[in-house]
Parts: sequence; C-alpha cells; structure tokens
Amino acid sequence: MSTIEVTSPYDGKVVGVVPFNSIEEVESAIDLAQATFLDHKNHLPKYKRVEILEKVVEIMSSQVEELTRLCASEGGKPYIDSKVEINRAINGVKLAVEHLGAFEGKEIAMGHTLSSANRMAYTFKEPIGVVAAVSAFNHPFNLAVHQVIPAIAVGCPVIIKPATQTPMSAIRLVEILKEAGLPNGWAQAVVCGREAGELLATSPKVNFFTFIGSGSVGWYLNSKVANGTRVALEHGGVAPVIVEADADIEELIPSIGKGGFYHAGQVCVSVQRVYVHESICDEVASKLAAYASKLVVGDQMDPKTEVGPLINNNEVNRVEEWVNEAVTKGGKILTGGKRISASCYEPTVIVNPADDALVSTKEVFGPVVCIYSYSDIEEAFTRANALEVSFQAAVFTKNLDTAIRAVKRLNGTAVMVNDHTAFRVDWMPFGGARTSGLGMGGIHHSMVEMSKEKLMVIKSSFL
Repeated sequence: MSTIEVTSPYDGKVVGVVPFNSIEEVESAIDLAQATFLDHKNHLPKYKRVEILEKVVEIMSSQVEELTRLCASEGGKPYIDSKVEINRAINGVKLAVEHLGAFEGKEIAMGHTLSSANRMAYTFKEPIGVVAAVSAFNHPFNLAVHQVIPAIAVGCPVIIKPATQTPMSAIRLVEILKEAGLPNGWAQAVVCGREAGELLATSPKVNFFTFIGSGSVGWYLNSKVANGTRVALEHGGVAPVIVEADADIEELIPSIGKGGFYHAGQVCVSVQRVYVHESICDEVASKLAAYASKLVVGDQMDPKTEVGPLINNNEVNRVEEWVNEAVTKGGKILTGGKRISASCYEPTVIVNPADDALVSTKEVFGPVVCIYSYSDIEEAFTRANALEVSFQAAVFTKNLDTAIRAVKRLNGTAVMVNDHTAFRVDWMPFGGARTSGLGMGGIHHSMVEMSKEKLMVIKSSFL
C-alpha cells in the first residue's frame, strides 16, 4: 500500500503520513460495506449503537487536546478555533445518541373509509443502506462527524473519503469508533485519487451519497450516481449581509468580523458581501477595517493566532489575483490587500468593488469582506439575490418589520437577524439551495436522510 505525506498549510512541514488507497482497495471497501449491511444476523441493535457512540464521546472527551492539535496541524484552522471544532464534534455525537430516542414513525389513519376498514397502519424507520461520504478540508473533524456518525446511529455502514490535504481527522474518527467497539466493516476511511473516489458516487452498491465541497465537483458527481442512490450535496455561497441605517454598529462589527475572517474566510457561509445603507456605510467600513487590521495572522498552532493560513499556497495566489482585479474594477482597499507570506493573506476589506468583479460574484474562500453602499433596501435585496447561489444570509436592523421583510426577501435557506451568516449549531437544518447544494444537513436531519420509511398495514376482523 502506498502512502502520502500530510503537510501543514502554514510552513509545509510534514505532520503525518497516511495510506493512499488504490481503485481496487476502494472497490474492496465498498464490497465490505455492502456485505456488512446485507449480513442481517450481525446487524447492530439500537442499544448497541448507543453504547458505542457513548463510548466515542468518552474517548474524544479524554483526548480534546490531542485531537485539537491534530485537526489544526493539517487544516490550518487556528488552535483556538480547532478546539471549538473538537468540542462541537463531541456534542455532535451526543446529539445523534439523543435523537435516537425520538427517531420514530407514526400512525397512519385507517378506518374512515370502507376500503380502509378493519386495518391499522404504522410507519417506522430503517437504515437506507451503504453510505458513501466525500468530505472537505475546512472542518476536517466536525465534517467527518456530520457524515459518519448519523450513518452509524441509524445502522448504515459508511465509507468516508476525506480531502487529501486533511485526511488524518477522518481516519482518527474511524479509529475511535473501532476503539469504542464498532465491528469491522461498519466505518471505513479511504484516502484516494479522483478516479477511485468517483467510485463512491457511481457504485450501485452505494445507497446514499453525501458530498461536501465545490459545486463543480458536487454537481458532476450527482450526474453520475447510480439509479436509486439518494444524494446530499453541500457547496458554498457568496453570503450576503444587509445592514440598515438603524443597526447597532458597535455590536455588528465584531459579529461581521468573526463571520468574515474566521478560518481565514474558508467557510461555506463566510460573510463576503455586506450591503450597508449609505448613511452609515463609511462608518461601518472604517470600523470593520480597524477590526480586521488588529487580527493576529500566522501559525495556526500558536494559541494567539486568530487567522491562520489558507489551505495551500495556490489559494493565496488566487485570492491575491481576485483582490487585484477588484481594485481595477473600482474597489477601494481599506485594509489588507497583500499576502503576508506564501501561505497567509492579510484580512482584507474592500469598499464598492464592481458587481461583476470576482469578489462580488464568486466564493472567495479567503479572508476578504466586501462592503457596498445602497440607498434603498429593495436595491440591496436585488443585488444580494443576483447570484445563483443560495445559502445563509443575514440582516442587521432594530426594526422588526424590516427584519421580517429581509427574511422573506433574501434568497437563503437560513436568514440570521442581527447575527453573521456563519452562525451554526449542529442540531439546526443546514444546507444550500439552487447551486449551493441539495438536501439539508445537521445531525438529526442527516439521520432522517440516511433512513427510509416503511409502512406496515395490519388487517384484522377485530379492528
């Protein structure tokens, strides 16, 4: 078996070595998962799944420091934020256990017509089958939890292919599941190339395919899945924020700043386009620039770091090109606008780049926030809704009517009122619409997606 080195995004130092799986090995993993699912005599009863997941929580809780350093070292997310990720991941496992107690069917009404007389009917949940997951680099441990743990909770064997830049977190999660007593075949991690990874989407042995990553790859794989495979896709957005004239500026600056520069902007719902009423636009822009200029950028392993590196040096080059293009199209840089090193880019605030600039139309996935002035909120809605993406959006206002109007008018699967677009807790529905994705994530929403509903109808002369 061949191996690959995993390197730190910050300085390129090797932080781990993992197996690199061949096409044949991926095929074997799929075969094992299917055989495990079809082996009905050895299915895991619900109480056993609960026992295993509770043990996972115990193991992870005892290793928060080690898991934090593992996650940060490969992904580049600052140490302080990586620790939050690990604690969220632990809570995600707890949520799966808790939801199993409410994972139930319902009675279907019978007897109110002659044709349904003498019958009773109930629905119940069954595991859908083999789950294949392709994951992204930006939250390597928590994304793995969101794709793997719901599958185990409902009784589905699962194979996860993590991003090749950040494979160690997913591999470690699978190891922890086995340490907790999960039998062989129920959870596997494969690190492989694109051709081998495509098998996870196209194999007719896969019943549910979950993908987190770029829209171009996700929609391509969606077009290739076997007939009958259920699909969930989570892509990115170009998150819009509306700031009305009555907004509390002192409260919104740290909120927008966190939402825009957290993990160097490498978040699918990161604040990117901020539409500010013209009467307060200059003040908001200058205060956000002051906030951004004070952020500590550097080595993600340093507990003082607030903004770490981009995932690779080519991403720094791309962000630099996009920012330069924004300037040529009329944008004014208030702070940032330059690379700090081969791997780090300054937190950047740009005012009024053109609506057709790349930073206005594409997901930057870097530490760049754009501010646009508007005079009428309907204009802001129109500009915010002009793109094909639709994920999370936000509005800042003290006026309830304005807030409700924004919630109704903004294209988004979620609209935050007086909070940034990157807000998320793991029990809420989370996912994009239009080109931003398909289906809804969140621990218990994924459990529903990874299950199928079966109806039982009983006929009896005593009914």
